[in-house]
Amino acid sequence: MSSDLLVDLNDDLGVDDPPSNALDQLKLSPMGDKLWPPDDSSMSKSETDISKRLGEGSHLTWDHPYYDIARHQIVEVAGDDNFGRKVIVFNACRMPPHHELDHHKLLMYLKATLDQYVESDYTLIYFHNGLTSENKPSLSWLRDAYREFDRKYKKNIKALYIVHPTMFIKTLLILFKPLISFKFGRKINYINYLSELEDIVKCEQLVIPTRVRDYDEKIRASLKPSVQAQMSPPRSPPLPNQQFGVPLPTLRARSSDNGAVPLVMRDTVAFLMEQGLEIEGIFRRSANVTLVRDVQHRYNSGEEVSFSQMEDVHLAAVILKTFLRELPEPLLTYQLYNDIVNFHNVDSSSHVTAIRNMLAMLPEENYASLKFLIEFLVQVSAQSEINKMNNANLAVVFGPNLLWGQDAAMTLSAIGPINNFTRTLLDQHYKVFSP
Repeated sequence: MSSDLLVDLNDDLGVDDPPSNALDQLKLSPMGDKLWPPDDSSMSKSETDISKRLGEGSHLTWDHPYYDIARHQIVEVAGDDNFGRKVIVFNACRMPPHHELDHHKLLMYLKATLDQYVESDYTLIYFHNGLTSENKPSLSWLRDAYREFDRKYKKNIKALYIVHPTMFIKTLLILFKPLISFKFGRKINYINYLSELEDIVKCEQLVIPTRVRDYDEKIRASLKPSVQAQMSPPRSPPLPNQQFGVPLPTLRARSSDNGAVPLVMRDTVAFLMEQGLEIEGIFRRSANVTLVRDVQHRYNSGEEVSFSQMEDVHLAAVILKTFLRELPEPLLTYQLYNDIVNFHNVDSSSHVTAIRNMLAMLPEENYASLKFLIEFLVQVSAQSEINKMNNANLAVVFGPNLLWGQDAAMTLSAIGPINNFTRTLLDQHYKVFSP
């Protein structure tokens, strides 16, 4: 994986100041120029049910102004990456031919989607495979798009990952070098194989188009067996004191006090209650990658972790979200998935009763941990004039960390209903959790 992309390859490629039609003169790779069959997207049954309800392939209703763009599923939101940053996915292979797509409206839709997340740190993953001569946008559109995304959008993007890059995309970046700032250029990374994404985000939470997976398998199969083995090392067995990625009942059995709320949640919330309630943008910022991994390792090794000594509010916030996201089963459980994504059908007068009935089905550890977390988040929201994190913002941050489908994939079709349920849970917490 490479991050120093905007190097001077101009001499090798013979690229000087690009003419206005340079993009149209670029040739795509043979694989990229092939006309692919329709993609089946491999969505889970629950995801398919949601798509049928809202309109085939779209999280928006048919009369929404962006429905004709959203139905192609070019842009998706896939929860958080391994470092607590929102993940936005752009699928080039799902872009239809030029005559079927309003590119200006696509740009406006992309901005509208990002507007919900750009106040937080976020990661952009671009699946390049499937961009063909039939659907590649013009140079002028790309130039306008880059300029349209002002500092508001570029400030909090922490990384742009280009998956399966070709000489076309590498040359394109060189053509755009005069427009791309050095700081933004350092955020661009090449990902040659899907396995490399695992260091950034769990691939199972991404709805990766079938053609992208097939292409990845094809190029991996061309590698020597020894190289393939290096790319897929065996997973390490869990440590005796493992805290991350462990079922809640197991953590409770290991606890010295048999507490239903896990140690990581108690530690992070205690520190954040003391130091984080008045920090603007709490839960919206990412943390140092090395520190996150170090804290996880210390917890998993049975070492004591003191956030007070580290004095890093954002680190504690990321560790809390990471712990929830790495649970083998989400805190709200797979059993409640369909009820929650269909919660919008419940009359508002019955919201509290419906939620209480759902939560009554949770295992004891899940209920206790959820109640503990929600009561803490209510304290965060109470300081929203200072920290800018009201219930709606907290729901956007925590919704995808409280529930995901059994196949782990997260799409806009599911993320909206999950966030709305989380918002209602926060709004009505005093009634939901009352005796």
